[in-house]
Amino acid sequence: MRQNLARRAALIDAAIEVLAREGARGLTFRAVDAEAEVPNGTASNYFANRDDLLTQAGGRIYERMRPDEATMAAMFEGPPTRARTAELVRDVVERVTAFRTGYLALLELRLEATRRPALRAVLTERVREDIENNVTSHLAAGLPGDADAVKMIYLAANWLVVERLTLPGVFAQEEAGDLIAALVERLLPE
Repeated sequence: MRQNLARRAALIDAAIEVLAREGARGLTFRAVDAEAEVPNGTASNYFANRDDLLTQAGGRIYERMRPDEATMAAMFEGPPTRARTAELVRDVVERVTAFRTGYLALLELRLEATRRPALRAVLTERVREDIENNVTSHLAAGLPGDADAVKMIYLAANWLVVERLTLPGVFAQEEAGDLIAALVERLLPE
């Protein structure tokens, strides 16, 4: 297997784009090569098989969705109130929906994970890590609510992202923001 890390990352990013556009059935080495604008056969030099490509794409999506240091530092700014929490959740929903192809590819990968144990293991680890980081950061910032409340917000916000990306006419951006505020108000103590 080839080890050019920049080329490997570009191929994985191309796989994410193909997954989002064509679905899991459209993900072939040839499609990845075309998306990455590299010679035919390049992807097959970097990935042992299609399962390897799917698994690495799953890991890469979470790397790209992870907030940067400035975004994480912002969580600790401002008053630890329900209003601030709602603002932070709205920011997360907007950040995640901005990486539209990544989230759509992730939905495809989640479906594939029901049939592929190695992919299921990678996604399970990444999702657990994501939830743990959300809970830990929320509590460390002194924001209202406990771990269960953070998990419920996580679940609701994720489905809101699904609605926004797959059926954008269901909840307009303004209504989505209002729903987040109502969710936080009902779940978290003053």
